[in-house]
Amino acid sequence: MAKDMKTPPLVIFGLDGGDAGFIQKWAQEGYLPTIASIMQRGCGGQIGGPELMSTHGAWLSCFSGVSRSEHGYYYNRQLMPGTYDLGNFTARDAHVMPFWSHLLGGSKKVAIIDALEAEPLPGLPGVQLANWAVQQQYNTAIVPPSAEPASLLNDVHRHVGSPIHIDVFKPNSSFREDLAAHRLMLKRIEEKGALCRRLLAQDRCDLAVITFVEAHTAAHRLWDYRPEGIRHTDATSEGCNLSTAIRDVYQAIDREMGLLLKQLPDESNTFIISLFGMKDLYPTTGLIEAFCWQLEYQVPSHGVLDSLNPLTLLRRTFGPDVRARMSRFLPRRLQMRLETDRFRTETNWAKTKAFSIPALNTSFVRVNLRGREPQGIIEPGPEYECLLNQIEADLRQLVDVRSGKPAVERVIRTAEAFRCGPPSVLPDLSVEWKSTPYFMDRVRHPKVELVQSRPQYNRSSYHTFSGFVAAAGPSIRAGGDLGEVSPLDFAPTFLFLMGEPFSQRLTERCMNQLIHHPSLNSRANTMAG
Repeated sequence: MAKDMKTPPLVIFGLDGGDAGFIQKWAQEGYLPTIASIMQRGCGGQIGGPELMSTHGAWLSCFSGVSRSEHGYYYNRQLMPGTYDLGNFTARDAHVMPFWSHLLGGSKKVAIIDALEAEPLPGLPGVQLANWAVQQQYNTAIVPPSAEPASLLNDVHRHVGSPIHIDVFKPNSSFREDLAAHRLMLKRIEEKGALCRRLLAQDRCDLAVITFVEAHTAAHRLWDYRPEGIRHTDATSEGCNLSTAIRDVYQAIDREMGLLLKQLPDESNTFIISLFGMKDLYPTTGLIEAFCWQLEYQVPSHGVLDSLNPLTLLRRTFGPDVRARMSRFLPRRLQMRLETDRFRTETNWAKTKAFSIPALNTSFVRVNLRGREPQGIIEPGPEYECLLNQIEADLRQLVDVRSGKPAVERVIRTAEAFRCGPPSVLPDLSVEWKSTPYFMDRVRHPKVELVQSRPQYNRSSYHTFSGFVAAAGPSIRAGGDLGEVSPLDFAPTFLFLMGEPFSQRLTERCMNQLIHHPSLNSRANTMAG
């Protein structure tokens, strides 16, 4: 197919944090008519696989078609390669381009609005707006909006005003504060929809990518107000009901997507994508740290030079519980600085076999591998594999003291999942803990008991590592069940549907299940570069 040949418009709605269980239940019950219509007219499926080992970098993989084993983005603070230092990491540091970069130099026009983990690309026909109504991380600097053309930002400010900021987590928030946050979510969704309709009305659009993040924000901020939540008794206080607050947010997003689709051509190919859902889970940072220390994978440093470090001396003066309470009064940036210093200086790297990389809920374990880490002691090959087997076996023996059930849901071995050798950037193991509606403070191993203190950032919900997709349109097979697809399937699929060459081969199963016209399948081979 020739470049820029006329193809049906492609519309992609990102439903960040949209839980597949919620979506399917509420669509069936009639609360989400837009999504239900897409599901009935087209096809749907689940999104899964090792690319979803972390939410960070998942949208980057989806929009670029580049595996996280290549782009290396898995958390907002990562181990810097070749060091024992922690550093901030964003999608920008991955140096990977979204699939719409292939449209540069052509005539196809885009409307890219709040596409996650993607920045505006200069020279692309159409409009691009980033970081306008997105979820900002707790107690960190707010990333300012940006746009292409740059004048668009002034235009949006003039017609809409300033972006609405909503705290995704507010420690010890009151019912009134949460109710106000809920109202802000609904207001922002409505404003976002109106803004998108206004931008789409200005010109034709061959590609529209629009992301709503409020389902994600609502699930974290209002999780405990669900009927099964611990704050449900507050949900109907003062005459207001927050027990349906999360569903209200989904309904508002569904309504705006419906209004947008009415404005777009009927022949559009439309996708609704969510890369993860939500579940009960409190932070587990202290558990994986205790696991590595107490089972002697990670060895503490007690050297003379280390003991002269004032921060180290201060930490040794107070126990973990006291330090956890004290840290709640410190600015987040200072907490991060202290954590980085502790990570680097309190470990005897010359004797450490493996160590945990600090993270909130999903746990990351890295082997102190010779030739990869500055003072690595584990040899690549059989010794490396043997150690991973031992760590996995120990993780699977962990039991939640409160429930008496296994504490770990699954362990992903990076080299095996991504079919590569020891990763240069990614952790060697990713640990997903069992979902619990309470803070799992004690975990028992046959040799030791692991205890963790409550951190300041102690929200009760976290992500499931499975997503949802529904698609409909003239090029989409009706009634198809896609089964489980990978985030990496989407970028080449989108390019194919737009008549653009792509460098990655589509999976035969995804193509056969998704594309309506069988004759289109044969073109994939000739279009793949």
